[in-house]
Amino acid sequence: MTDAANPTIYLKDYTPPAWLVEDVHLAFRLAPTATRVTSKVRFTPNPDTTDRRFFLEGEQLTLIRAAIDGVEVSPTVSPEGLTCDVPDGPFTWEAEVEISPETNTALEGLYMSNGMYSTQCEAQGFRKITYYPDRPDVMAVFTVRIESDLPVLLSNGNKQAEGPGFAEWHDPWPKPAYLFALVAGELLNLPGQFTTRSGRDVELNVWVRKGDEDKCDFAMEALKKSMTWDEEVYGREYDLDIFNIVAVDDFNMGAMENKGLNIFNSSAVLASPETATDANFERIEAIIAHEYFHNWTGNRITCRDWFQLCLKEGLTVFRDAQFTADMRSEPVKRISDVLDLRGRQFREDGGPLAHPVRPESFQEINNFYTATVYEKGAEVIGMLKRLVGDDAYARALDLYFDRHDGQACTIEDWLKVFEDTTGRDLSQFKLWYSQAGTPRVDMTEDWADGTYTVHLKQTLRPTPECADKKPQVIPFAIGLLDRSGAEVVPTTLLEFTEAEQSFTFEGLADRPVASPLRGFSAPVILEREVTHEDRAFLLAHDTDPFNRWEAGRQLAKSALLGMIDGGQSPDQGFLDGLRRLVTDDSLDPEFRALCMGLPSEDDLAQALSDAGRTPDPQAIWAGRQAMRLAMADTLSGDLQPLYDRHRVTGPYSPDAGPAGRRALTGALLSLITLRDGGAAAAAQYETADNMTEQLGALSSLLAAGLGSLQLGLFADQWAGERLVMDKWFMVQVAHARPELAAQVAQGLTERPDFTMTNPNRFRAVFGALAMNQAGFHHASGAGYRLMADWLMKLDPVNPQTTARMCSAFQTWRRYDADRQGMMREQLDRIAGLKGLSRDTGEMVGRILDA
Repeated sequence: MTDAANPTIYLKDYTPPAWLVEDVHLAFRLAPTATRVTSKVRFTPNPDTTDRRFFLEGEQLTLIRAAIDGVEVSPTVSPEGLTCDVPDGPFTWEAEVEISPETNTALEGLYMSNGMYSTQCEAQGFRKITYYPDRPDVMAVFTVRIESDLPVLLSNGNKQAEGPGFAEWHDPWPKPAYLFALVAGELLNLPGQFTTRSGRDVELNVWVRKGDEDKCDFAMEALKKSMTWDEEVYGREYDLDIFNIVAVDDFNMGAMENKGLNIFNSSAVLASPETATDANFERIEAIIAHEYFHNWTGNRITCRDWFQLCLKEGLTVFRDAQFTADMRSEPVKRISDVLDLRGRQFREDGGPLAHPVRPESFQEINNFYTATVYEKGAEVIGMLKRLVGDDAYARALDLYFDRHDGQACTIEDWLKVFEDTTGRDLSQFKLWYSQAGTPRVDMTEDWADGTYTVHLKQTLRPTPECADKKPQVIPFAIGLLDRSGAEVVPTTLLEFTEAEQSFTFEGLADRPVASPLRGFSAPVILEREVTHEDRAFLLAHDTDPFNRWEAGRQLAKSALLGMIDGGQSPDQGFLDGLRRLVTDDSLDPEFRALCMGLPSEDDLAQALSDAGRTPDPQAIWAGRQAMRLAMADTLSGDLQPLYDRHRVTGPYSPDAGPAGRRALTGALLSLITLRDGGAAAAAQYETADNMTEQLGALSSLLAAGLGSLQLGLFADQWAGERLVMDKWFMVQVAHARPELAAQVAQGLTERPDFTMTNPNRFRAVFGALAMNQAGFHHASGAGYRLMADWLMKLDPVNPQTTARMCSAFQTWRRYDADRQGMMREQLDRIAGLKGLSRDTGEMVGRILDA
């Protein structure tokens, strides 16, 4: 399904820009519905091309006047931009346009959020501000003047001047237009200061609305930690005199790395013990680090075109994962990342939305801000680091920064620094960027005369961009243990490069137990015949934390599939093994909490589909409920003592230690609630002095079909806290029984405090509905109809959020004929919407065409 009005853009068709930009001067006279933007741009011919066509992107702009070298001109204007006859050599372009920030509900370009002006220019928002070559390979120095009676006027770079009703900013570092930023409003700041390793003092600010100033301390400390870590680990020092962070309520993404002026979704900045959970604190720390790290991996070195999005995002996600692992628990971080990868990216790879880490084509670039680009892109960086080693990785990164500072680069540029540093040929490794799909690795084993042999076979299913897939380089980490649990072969990295390949280990006294794919060394699906006894052994003895967790995960999945598809009773062997692990106080509490988590409903549905079975969402939900009851029964004598022993007392701290203990007590409380009628959870709710414990108690009650009293109390207490109320909206839908999920979501949309124009509030309801698999896929089809109804309402208002939410339907072909028919009907309804946005049209078309 394609739309002739939305042409497909191909990587192979890339051509250099006809004109380069030396410098940009922008002047803004702010007004809610009539902001005037004056641009003065110095163009020069690009010596790398003979093309001299002059085209400036521009959308939803009213052109007031235009001039070249001071002489007024009359360009030809279209809905996409303008063209004009220009001189053969350098010239100065001037234009004045009018825009309406107040009515810009798409939250792209310059828009208003609760009386505050804000911008979002990545990927193609700058063209909604003024006419300009809006592409990342056109980099220039920006000088900005803002005129308004608002007290705070911010832009990129360093402040040059200010006075009554104006401020001027200058960014000395060349940047593409997508990194331009402006904020103006009645804001308060939490100030800070950082001294770089070379001795420069940097002014730091976190800017928020009045009433939020008491929720900024953690963000400021996270920023300072990030700056220190980037100096110590990557040798990168901050390069401006000031660094500003601004919290914005209405924002389509988590945050944006605009040079020197990072704009954040409020949920990724604001935190206090009373209003934010441990997970919120960790997310804030990671996102602040991510956006700060972009200063070098994204800003100083940017991407040549949007096909190279993974160049900046994959590398920066990998860097923020390293940071979090250093700040908190490395094994817990790795397990959490793999859970997210399998839950989001593997599903993407296995369905109609599959695409390479570097896509070959797109209609709407906003649709490629995906788990594949971000999370799989980071996994590719991790694999490269494992293959070349820590020292070579560090040398390659130093060369990357030295060679490409101030440039717009490609994946080829990135890989070349590794080839030049290590002497390796990375042409086969590059396939990870061009081949979509998750490789499957079949592993078999032989044992004879002291020699253990592992046989590996890799396959990759055909996808639209490539039917004949080539073998990829797979770094396959493996360790071998004897029956006492001792390592007889420590972690060894095998370079698996052929379609089929064997590796031998000699001189072993007895047949070992293999611990393969340690640390999840490559984003693959490992298929291997493993006995129940060996999985239980690895759960008890594996020295690799990830694989110890993985053994328990596979035991749980096997047991659940037996219950769902075979009518079996809960596997007592798994339950007993889980009990031994959960009660082992020598283990990290957060690691134990992760081990208590069951495979998701979506994970189980995919496993059944892979086995050639049609998943029944209701049966999967019932199976998980039965397993949770069995876990509660098996741990019955341990739950309360463990809970009491690990309950955190004293002042709240979001640090890894106490947060890990709260994660464990939260997991224990959810099982206790199944046995005690909610008494312990109600008591914790009553005495909780932090949001982690209060929301955890409420969630435990709701999951057990209880908590109506606490739900009302929560709403009364937090009615004035918008981010806390997002949690209130979310937990009700997330924990609703399948037959009630759509009804609960519908009821919440009828409240006066529900608004679809705020992405956080919309996702709180409909993101939760999509995640409630049994509810969304209820046999009545109510979830499908409700989701489609609201996506059709939202699309004219905010196409980006609409398109991303359409992914709820991406697994439609997995289910039975009735459900397929109902989902197809709703997708057809969306596709047939008059005036459907390009974002949503492309997404729905890809889902339907698969």
